[in-house]
Amino acid sequence: MLLKVEQVEKSYQSGAARVAVLRGIDLALAAGETVALTGESGSGKSTCLHLCAGLDRADAGRIAVAGQDLSGASDATLARLRRDTVGLVFQQFNLIPSLTVAANLAFQARLSGRHDADWAARLADRLGLSALLDRYPEQLSGGQQQRVAIGRTLAARPALILADEPTGNLDEATGDSVLDLMLELVAETGAGLLMVTHSTRLAARLNRQVHLRGGRLA
Repeated sequence: MLLKVEQVEKSYQSGAARVAVLRGIDLALAAGETVALTGESGSGKSTCLHLCAGLDRADAGRIAVAGQDLSGASDATLARLRRDTVGLVFQQFNLIPSLTVAANLAFQARLSGRHDADWAARLADRLGLSALLDRYPEQLSGGQQQRVAIGRTLAARPALILADEPTGNLDEATGDSVLDLMLELVAETGAGLLMVTHSTRLAARLNRQVHLRGGRLA
């Protein structure tokens, strides 16, 4: 199993109170499978993705990615996992301002030793970025920056893609094209995709849907 989440709990301190966000969730994702994670704002969707990426640690339960148990993993091990195995598309673009679009697109793939110039060029074309490769992030619109962030993730051909509203800043046609690319990568490489989305139309294109409500999977 590419991703396995077992009885995971997570809470945060809010003033004097401890607020439970995830209340014992179970989730499994196989290689080559695509899953839409849905739910109202504040239901814990982004928290779930952050835990699966090893960006935060669960209070209880177990998460394993490609056989690696995250609960006892060191920060260095988690960093290597994100470099080599997990591709992240979050709502913050996190582009490197001193690098051009072309260099940003290639950054993750170069770190993981999987840079493929032909694949990068194909991604740039499909994402409508071919004419922007020499520009810097500050010269791009929000939607263009989002496309670069998505391309950077896909360029490395990760085994597991964790995407938090990846089409949220894009128009419908571009959003459809981005999802097409993600599904194409899954088909070509056997990657897994866990995608948070509020779009029932996009969610319906994935293999299955799971819904978070009140910190539990409904």
